[in-house]
Amino acid sequence: MTHSLVKAAKELAPGFAAKAAHWDRTRSYCWSNISKLVDAGIMGMTIPKALGGRGASYLEVVEVVEEIAKACTLTARVVVESNMGGISAVMAYGNKEQKSFCAPLVLAGDKPAICITEPEAGSAATEMQTTARKSGDNYILNGGKHWITGGGVSKLHLVFARVIDEANCDKGIGGFIVYADPTNGELPKGFEIVGRENTLGLCGMPEAELRFNNLAVQSRWLINPPSGLERGFSDLMRAYNSQRVGAGAIALGVAAGAFEHAKKYLLKREQFGRPLAEFQGLQWMIADMDTQIHAARLLLREAACSGGVDGSQFPEMATAARAKLFASEMAIKVVNDALQMFGARGYSDREPLERMYRDVRMFTIGGGTAQILRNQIASSALGKKFPQTRDGYQTSSTALNDLAAE
Repeated sequence: MTHSLVKAAKELAPGFAAKAAHWDRTRSYCWSNISKLVDAGIMGMTIPKALGGRGASYLEVVEVVEEIAKACTLTARVVVESNMGGISAVMAYGNKEQKSFCAPLVLAGDKPAICITEPEAGSAATEMQTTARKSGDNYILNGGKHWITGGGVSKLHLVFARVIDEANCDKGIGGFIVYADPTNGELPKGFEIVGRENTLGLCGMPEAELRFNNLAVQSRWLINPPSGLERGFSDLMRAYNSQRVGAGAIALGVAAGAFEHAKKYLLKREQFGRPLAEFQGLQWMIADMDTQIHAARLLLREAACSGGVDGSQFPEMATAARAKLFASEMAIKVVNDALQMFGARGYSDREPLERMYRDVRMFTIGGGTAQILRNQIASSALGKKFPQTRDGYQTSSTALNDLAAE
């Protein structure tokens, strides 16, 4: 299967590359590419065969994403979010009705939107203020979300909210499946799209602000993970490990694409009467770029295959964090070096490198900042949790100092 999916991705890549600048320049979503992804069986390829998908592994997704990201970052991001993250959580923890509802939508081309981030709850996701209050057979959602990738084009929304029972007790953070089709004006009462950010890169992907005002969601659309609602947020966030591996795969693909452009340019461009490829300084840059790309690829493949290490089917947390951290930072450097090799030509939109440079910048931010990932990696390496709240961090540091003194 890997061969057929990767082959399909490679065949689609030239067409995606030809239109990548258009999506960027017009800040429009890549609708025409979506139909091609659907026909190739790439949308929702991780969905089980029993539900119409291919039952593909995360390793297969990583390989496909790399090929598509070489051509179009925007399209690669659609592929990641139709196979990892939100849809993964539904397939892992959803009931039969929830899975049967979501699978056909994704297979038909929908990119689910994960609604976690809020204006005052970014990296500190557990500080979210959006509430879902139980009222009979419904939950009533109030609050807002920000930086929602795909807001305005996505139909499926996995909305995270603080669940309040009818006795006004906080039961923990839960995930709700909410259907809204902005492209056809089918928004449920109380669901509002209030704005879109104009971003540096990935300009065709809307990053929206959503607002919920007494939005009624039937109780049957609340996902109940294995640990129960009280501790279910940690289960749902394990699905986010796959999203991080996918983000790293996009960064890898963009870097690999920029590397290919650079190699071709060095071989054909001449200065001082000889090809640029003959200059040792540029050869050393190429060697470093090649080595870093290979290292990122191996880390990502390791992470994609690490499911089951922590008792879940999703990639292990620290392994995914290492892969995403290295790939995202590597990609910025590699694309920057490739642009440098082109000189002024690389700085202009005559080449795709200026767009690739802008696109790749977001991957050290979205899906877990480089700093948060480093915290997680250090926590795993030291075998110690480090709560980031002021009181929690002080308590943790004191305990660690006591342990070291012993």
